[in-house]
Amino acid sequence: MEARDPELKKELHATLQARNELGADYEPALIESFLEKVEQRMDGTSDRETRRKLAEQRMAVARGARTPEAPEGFGERFGFGIISLVAAVPLTAIAVGQAGLEGLIVCWLGIVAINAIHASRSRGRLPRKRRQSSDWEG
Repeated sequence: MEARDPELKKELHATLQARNELGADYEPALIESFLEKVEQRMDGTSDRETRRKLAEQRMAVARGARTPEAPEGFGERFGFGIISLVAAVPLTAIAVGQAGLEGLIVCWLGIVAINAIHASRSRGRLPRKRRQSSDWEG
């Protein structure tokens, strides 16, 4: 078995040696101590990984790249608008044919609401323009 972490291997060896010297009465305390060290090591590793990923994301944003959750931009919004208008034609005809003016109003309120929701979600995920020092001055 090959140890991935030489420090933990040393800690385990020391814990086993202490167990042999102290006896079985101290085994629970020794195991708990070793497990705490393993947890600290894991926390440190996950913290480093999290910081590394965050730094990568910040660098990508600083270089002007889109974040993974960013929408496609103008093309996606434009395409969604075209599709909703194409769908609106038969929906309007059905609504007017079945319910008259009230159906027309309800139909178009629904279309507008769907487009407004889509636009607000897209706008919330777009990268913000970075402010320059001149933007803050008078």
